[in-house]
Amino acid sequence: MLHVALWEPEIPPNTGNVARLCAATGTRLHLIGRLGFRLDDKALKRAGLDYWPAVELARHVTFEEFEAGNLTPQPLNLTPQPPSLGGKGEPDPVVLSCSPPRPGEGLAGQGFRIWCVETPGEMPYTRADFRDGDCLLFGSESKGLPPGVRERSAGRVLGIPMPTGKVRSLNLATAVGIVLYEALRQVHRW
Repeated sequence: MLHVALWEPEIPPNTGNVARLCAATGTRLHLIGRLGFRLDDKALKRAGLDYWPAVELARHVTFEEFEAGNLTPQPLNLTPQPPSLGGKGEPDPVVLSCSPPRPGEGLAGQGFRIWCVETPGEMPYTRADFRDGDCLLFGSESKGLPPGVRERSAGRVLGIPMPTGKVRSLNLATAVGIVLYEALRQVHRW
């Protein structure tokens, strides 16, 4: 199984689209650090449609917690919020919540490798040798990954070629789809 991790994602529809992609591919989704939205955001739920129950989601408060965490499945609970007091006649929203990660041996102790996908990358994602259990880590939409995280993954910082040079970066959900499907192609020998 592959893992996708998003460092401090800011735009709910991007994360919702990535969640749907993870549900479709059997990939675990990890959300790390401060989120730019609440997990009960309407745009997040809308982008994920009714696939949220199929998403294996883990929430990590810090990168260190993510590195130390056990990457076993985390159930996604759809829990209704208490009835609204506004009386606007709107249905009560659904809260997306997930269990915190359980203590484990850490990623390295479990044989997991973290591949950072960043602009610019040290090498194109097509040159990576992906294997089962790898984690694809993507930075926030406006800031990318912190330098310290990139340094810890020296030799495993990937980029997506953008031949025209007319844009700084691709949409987060698009970038995840591109790299994830290459990793899946290699792991499953499609």
